[in-house]
Amino acid sequence: MNQAEVSKLISQLRITMRPNKRHLKNSEGPEGRLLKLRKTVTALVKHERIELFYNRADEARGYAELLISNAIRYGDRHKATMELADYWLLEKQLVHKLFKVLVPRYENFSSSYTRMLKAPRDYPGIYYKKSVLEFRGNPFPALVPDYTQNRNLLHNVLLDEARKEFRREQLAKMANKFAAETAAPPALATQENDAGN
Repeated sequence: MNQAEVSKLISQLRITMRPNKRHLKNSEGPEGRLLKLRKTVTALVKHERIELFYNRADEARGYAELLISNAIRYGDRHKATMELADYWLLEKQLVHKLFKVLVPRYENFSSSYTRMLKAPRDYPGIYYKKSVLEFRGNPFPALVPDYTQNRNLLHNVLLDEARKEFRREQLAKMANKFAAETAAPPALATQENDAGN
């Protein structure tokens, strides 16, 4: 696919792309840079979680988001969407995964389809920011622990105390009601005896 056809595909996208300010260099020029991005998007669709350098992950994330959003919007019958999927996915069996697995997973999503997290750096060594790029809802274990059920968080402690206080009030009401009921039957029994005589 030559450069003119690539620009034709990019101009038909409905979502605006940020201009590239990264100044990423490649020994093979712009074609080599695009090939690297295509390999990254292909690996992301194939594995659903990849670890790579931050700059490339940030740029590939935008293209993966555009690919999925167009696949959701137009479906597999749209010629330009199929050309776009054919261009970005180097392994052609992943086109089926895009439309049969990822589109049904994300068609009701209101947030982004991908998530990018910082990866730990290798020490000692040259510092390059690394990140993990993944699709949301992937089958792998979560990278970020879920702290919402931590009992020591302030809002959880306050909710627990409010729950205990509510239970105490309910038990006090039940005790008062029971005490009133146990005191009432002798009075009712004398009234019934008086009514019978």
